[in-house]
Amino acid sequence: MWFFAVLVWIVVIWVAFPIAFALTLAATILGAVGIYFRQAGAVLLPDVAEGHSPVERPRQDRDPAYRHYLVTQVWRDWWAITRTALPQIIVTAADAIRAATGALMGEARGFFLFPLWLAIWAGVLLAVLPLAALGLLIIAVYALTVAAGMLAWLACVTVLRALEQLFMLVRRILQACPYPGCYAKITLPVYACPSCGERHRALTPNLNGAVRHACRCGARLPTTIMLGRHRLQAHCPDCDRQLPARIGRVRVEPVPFVGGPDAGKTTFMALAVDALLTGLRTEFVDQGDELTFLQLKRQLATGHMIKTGTQLPKAVMLDVTLPREGSRILYLFDPSGEHYTGASKVEAMSYLAHGEALLIVVDPFALPAVQDSLVSGDRELLAAGGLTLAREDPADTVHRVRNELAGRADGGRQRRIAVVVTKADLLRQTATGEGAADDPASWLAAMGMGNLTRALAASGAKVRYFLSGIPANPAEILTLLTWLIGLRPPGRTPSKPARPQRAWLPSTRPPDRPPLSYTLARRLIFTVTIVLSLTAVSLLGYAGWTAWSG
Repeated sequence: MWFFAVLVWIVVIWVAFPIAFALTLAATILGAVGIYFRQAGAVLLPDVAEGHSPVERPRQDRDPAYRHYLVTQVWRDWWAITRTALPQIIVTAADAIRAATGALMGEARGFFLFPLWLAIWAGVLLAVLPLAALGLLIIAVYALTVAAGMLAWLACVTVLRALEQLFMLVRRILQACPYPGCYAKITLPVYACPSCGERHRALTPNLNGAVRHACRCGARLPTTIMLGRHRLQAHCPDCDRQLPARIGRVRVEPVPFVGGPDAGKTTFMALAVDALLTGLRTEFVDQGDELTFLQLKRQLATGHMIKTGTQLPKAVMLDVTLPREGSRILYLFDPSGEHYTGASKVEAMSYLAHGEALLIVVDPFALPAVQDSLVSGDRELLAAGGLTLAREDPADTVHRVRNELAGRADGGRQRRIAVVVTKADLLRQTATGEGAADDPASWLAAMGMGNLTRALAASGAKVRYFLSGIPANPAEILTLLTWLIGLRPPGRTPSKPARPQRAWLPSTRPPDRPPLSYTLARRLIFTVTIVLSLTAVSLLGYAGWTAWSG
């Protein structure tokens, strides 16, 4: 009888051992994989900043923007998954063995159930090998997913930067500071976050993001002009003062007014601004400039212009729009004539070398040849008009400026130069001014400025000569200015004012949630990792089953 019982026990063990071993092996592998992906879900799926893998806040020593997810946070998440999943797998396996030992090896039944206990032990221990291979496979899939994402992100960064450079090149975008003591030529302005006011000095496709940067406050900011960066408030990176709206999208065109003391620069600038406001879609960038212009118009109407101060000028900023033609942000610089009387003073006006345009204002009554040719009647006429003859020869002023420009890095190569002869209303009443209106260039050459006119003609720039007086002809001034800034004059006065630029309204997130890109990237990586891992395991299992069955 006992022999029959032992035989039955051997048969049962022979059949149950491999089944128990296979089931334990499969259960251990599936349980370990389940624990891993459960922890991965706990790390990657919640939309919280402080979770199993806390999101690193922007550091104080660089831009107040989160790093792109694939730069650092993705590896923090992977380490958080690994360091929590692996101990749980080990603890779960140990608990399973401990429970099996208590259930199978107690008292006398342990002798009969020992083979089953051994099968469970063997299944758990031998699961280490396929689990190690599977773990390497999951890590490889994770790394492959991250690598593919980084390649796509780098391609996006490269394309966006190239497109912006092409945009800037095609439109010949110039960015510069209009403020005295700075006048810096700007490569990339500093942008203020519209939600919290934090300054972003590197708002461009880079390690902080390709399409958007996530500010410390949670606001998402565009990284290129084509994506809307020009709708943010820009500041000069050198002096931190506010720059005009649309800077970077529209070319800044500095227009320096070059002329000696009392040459009539301020008067002509008032006439030029009035012509722009009348004939084009033009807006003042700074309200203070608008108030100054209204004051100049009142002075012009009374005939008593206040002399320009001796401090370095802040540009009068105008946003000019021509339908189907283009736009410009004009910087009109009107320094005191005394700034052109010495080389060191001219050197301080670094804005002279920034643009393509130069406007030379010539006081005809400051020319020595004109002063020598004035008869007593002319002098009485000028005295009655309140005109005092200047002592600074305009030729010396212009040559001093051109010498300073020639010594700078770009050589001061202006594309367009306008020479404006002022006080034409008085000049026409003198015998000396005969012929000036018909051919200003020849008249200037005859009055001792031949060297200058020949030098301008040989400079390679396009040169136009213009007579300006009171009352002015706004249409002629507008034609001269649009040519000077590289635009064609409109056929008619625009019927509608320029549409104001809409400020950027960013989407923001609460401080307890990470940037939206982090949440999207985490969930995408989780989904792709599961799909690819299950696909790879299924293919390997099918290949193994085919080989075993064959």
